[in-house]
Amino acid sequence: MERSQRRPTDLDARQIAVRVGDDEILVSWHAPNMPPEGQAHGAEGICVTDTADVVVISRDGRRWELPAGRREHGETWEQTLRREVREEACATVVRARLLGFSRGEYVAGRQSGTVLVRSIWRADVTVDPWDPRHEIPFRRVMPAAEIEGALDIARHPFAPIVRRALHEAGVAEC
Repeated sequence: MERSQRRPTDLDARQIAVRVGDDEILVSWHAPNMPPEGQAHGAEGICVTDTADVVVISRDGRRWELPAGRREHGETWEQTLRREVREEACATVVRARLLGFSRGEYVAGRQSGTVLVRSIWRADVTVDPWDPRHEIPFRRVMPAAEIEGALDIARHPFAPIVRRALHEAGVAEC
C-alpha cells in the first residue's frame, strides 16, 4: 500500500522517521492498553465540546495546536491532561478517553538517546470564559471539519500521529 493510501490504523508501533530542527526522531503510535517504554513526557488532548466543535490553542495566533504539556511531579497521565486543558485552553474536562500513546525515540541531535512517551486523549470539555493566565494567549473553538487545516496537517512534522489521534477521537476521517 502506498504511503498516501495508508489508513491511520496502519501505524501501530511502526516507527516513522521525522526531522525537527537538528533532531532526528523515530515516532510511533501505540494502543492505549499499555504505555510503551520511555520517559513519561505528558499528555495531549483533542478537546471536543458538546456541539462537536474542537478547541485549539496558539502562542502566536497563526499556528494552532492541541492543548498539551508535560507532567508535573506525581501526576498521572489523566491529571496532566486535565491540568493542561484547564491552563492552556480555559476548558474543563468532563470526560476523558485515552486514545493511545506517541513514542519519540531521538536517534540524532542534541537529545539523542532520549525516548519520550506522550499520552493522547479525547477530552469532552466545557469551554470556560477565556482568561489566559499561562503561556497560551490564543484559543479557537472550531467545527471538527476545519481541524486538519487549522493544525496545518499537510506540513505538520508528526502528521501521521496527529491524523491517527483525530481518527481515534472521531473528529476526522483522515
